[in-house]
Amino acid sequence: MSITATRIISHTVAAAETATACELLATRSGFSKGKIKDAMNKGAVWLVPPTGSMKRLRRATATLNAGEKIELRYNEEVLAKQVPASALVADEHHYSVWFKPAGVLAQGTMEGDHCALLRQVELYFKMARPVFLVHRLDREASGLMLVAHSQNAAARLSALFQNNAVYKRYWVQVRGQLTSASGVIDTPLDGKAAHTEYTVESYDAASDMSILSVVIDTGRLHQIRRHLDGINHPVIGDPKYGSGNKSPAGLQLNAVQLRFRCPFTDKEMDFSV
Repeated sequence: MSITATRIISHTVAAAETATACELLATRSGFSKGKIKDAMNKGAVWLVPPTGSMKRLRRATATLNAGEKIELRYNEEVLAKQVPASALVADEHHYSVWFKPAGVLAQGTMEGDHCALLRQVELYFKMARPVFLVHRLDREASGLMLVAHSQNAAARLSALFQNNAVYKRYWVQVRGQLTSASGVIDTPLDGKAAHTEYTVESYDAASDMSILSVVIDTGRLHQIRRHLDGINHPVIGDPKYGSGNKSPAGLQLNAVQLRFRCPFTDKEMDFSV
């Protein structure tokens, strides 16, 4: 999360203006053209038409039409941030499977998208394929994610998640020793049903930490983290939930398996790390 303020610089194009997007923002903001180009490349500049939806504008030499608004959302901390690259696990044409490292966002924010999985996938395929988010994984977590390459694929895959037709397994390290080898946590979250099953894989007495295999068939916000904290076994390295579980290694939660029936081939697909 950013701790520095975001400076918003906007300009509505007049009929007589012929300057490029980069030139307009440089004049308006006082920033160098090099700094503006970097912000545009990282997804911090938006084009707001008189009607319709706003969209990111990356081309520095773009000329704008009268009545259009260009907006820079400049946050120095966000633009300076760097994250590891996500790794392609499988390319299934309609969708691809990726390993997202910890620190990588699922999708960008208004201040930029260069640290987001979707942007990394766009660049990997050299902008030749559209990308659509199908499901989410916490920024602090690592693991497998699906990216759709058409609106049709996004709708079909999203339906699988919404209908709990995707088997999702996680490898989680928690504080303490659990009293049973397996269990179910079904405490509702945000007024909605939530179901988390866990199996203890190992316990290390020296560090007082357990490794769990966790399966969920619902997808509530921070479900695993909140459920495990709720039984006094918070996830190691969780910056938001629990106490006595801080770790310089970061959040110890990894999405290790996705299994589902492909909506295009009807084959059982099983991806794991």
